[in-house]
Amino acid sequence: MADTVSPEVRSRIMSRIRGKNTKPELAVRSFLHRLGLRFRLHAKGLPGSPDLVFPKYRYVVFVHGCFWHQHQGCTHSGIPASNRSYWKPKLERTIQRDIETQLALKEKGWNVEVIWECEIDEQRLSDLGERIRSAQ
Repeated sequence: MADTVSPEVRSRIMSRIRGKNTKPELAVRSFLHRLGLRFRLHAKGLPGSPDLVFPKYRYVVFVHGCFWHQHQGCTHSGIPASNRSYWKPKLERTIQRDIETQLALKEKGWNVEVIWECEIDEQRLSDLGERIRSAQ
């Protein structure tokens, strides 16, 4: 199936997709900050540059988009029908890179947590805050 927009329009659309400071990430950051937890953002010195780093607790949090990181069983994680030969390997590599990143962080002694954008709610974030505090 051919793309329904011109390459220029597709390029403009794709250029607006952010990797940092997304709405789900901002929601998680805001909630955890209100709980009194302090963190660093996008630590380049750690594998995968985690979205949130809690050095005091040796805890990192990734806020993953369901489509881009292919959340298993989520309705938002399907592979696009057009240009599947491009999207399938790209998204599979993202999954593999996520696994490698999490293993590398665990080997360095970090606790790793992934929050999916479709699962962000007050109860889950409260539970996350408790897990972070109890990791000390």
